[in-house]
Amino acid sequence: MNWKEAYNNKKMSFDEAAAFVKSGDLVTLGSISGFPLEIVNAVTARKDIENIRFLSGLIMTLPDFLIDESEERFTYLSVFMGPVERMFVEQGGIIPYSIHFSQAASGSKTLSLDVAVLEVSPPDDHGFMCIGPGSSFMGKSVFTEAKKIIVQVNPNVPYFQGTDMHIHVDEVDGICEVDRPLFELPDIPTDPVQTSIAEMIAERIPNGATIQLGFGKLANAIGEKLLDKKDLGIHSEFLTPSMIELYRTGAVNGRRKNFHPEKMIAAFCVGKSTDYDFLNHNAAIEFHPAAYVNNPDIIRKNDNFISVNNALAVDLTGQVASESMGFKQFSGTGGQVDFVRGAKLSKGGMTFIALKSTAEVDGKLISSIPSAFEPGTIITTLRSDVQFVATEYGIAELEYKSIPERVNEMIRIAHPDFRDELARDAVDGGLVKANMLNL
Repeated sequence: MNWKEAYNNKKMSFDEAAAFVKSGDLVTLGSISGFPLEIVNAVTARKDIENIRFLSGLIMTLPDFLIDESEERFTYLSVFMGPVERMFVEQGGIIPYSIHFSQAASGSKTLSLDVAVLEVSPPDDHGFMCIGPGSSFMGKSVFTEAKKIIVQVNPNVPYFQGTDMHIHVDEVDGICEVDRPLFELPDIPTDPVQTSIAEMIAERIPNGATIQLGFGKLANAIGEKLLDKKDLGIHSEFLTPSMIELYRTGAVNGRRKNFHPEKMIAAFCVGKSTDYDFLNHNAAIEFHPAAYVNNPDIIRKNDNFISVNNALAVDLTGQVASESMGFKQFSGTGGQVDFVRGAKLSKGGMTFIALKSTAEVDGKLISSIPSAFEPGTIITTLRSDVQFVATEYGIAELEYKSIPERVNEMIRIAHPDFRDELARDAVDGGLVKANMLNL
């Protein structure tokens, strides 16, 4: 039987696909922009099953099992919390995982996966379907660990090159078809504070550097400030729309990369339809699982590697909190530590943690640089790993610095309204003596 015959024989309705799921199953799902919404909703609609666990992360659409607050038959195991997960975490049913992206695939393989469901491209001439710019984060081999594999074929899923990115018709147990646009990032303009931070960091990025930018508005702001650079390279877990624009304008060509030269390397992408079109059969881009892209020993192979990541808060000694505010979970471990450590190992590499100097919490303006974190706050990046911290008031240099030197650097980039209070706290807490402060 050729693959085309196998494809037709395996075609089924969403309800038929949902029938593969049994009570008590652990179902791993395509994530990010590759979330298989239709099949998941068909599973949720079944009233004859219970105790179903979904494993995914950073999903970009609203499945019925989250919208229905009375639903208690489903649990969502999230390897990374994004905006959708934050909307629903307090109602229960979402269990966050704490895991480095570089270890996400190996961690998933320790679980006994019953069913895998993912969204894929139409088959190529040889029967291979691309797992798309979201499921690419894990890689095909994670999904094939499951006892049963169901795919929904969507013509809007781009077909791209890379390792562990293609699954053959013969490898799946059921095929559904859907024609739905992939999730598109909305236009969210950057504010003047983010622009100021982006400008300072961009000034330090040399021509020929290989860059990684975190997820969010600040990452795109930095990308916009790099348009006049030359010969930049990309090696990033998240391929941002600004990176694609840098390639289109010529600032990115990867010619000076000494590892994967002339290739943009990424683990996943979320963008607009034009960005997904750009990925389709584009030989300039390769996707690899985060286990590879985020491996510090892989990251370090490119000289002049520049890593930029966001934080919720950084304390006076340089500890970075990027996941929670107190006990309230906001995000996930993600790839921050992977890239901080990989960039520092790179010849000529630099790593930046970026954040606004203030944040608004419950209508009150607070310093994003506290003297100490409130109980329950998760430390994402250890202070001994931190090199540069950037706010709109400057860039603190913390590497190889003593505690008093760190305190002075952090107070210098704090908002002026909070500097005196931070200085008093530092003295009262024994971090520095008063005569050590450079106010």
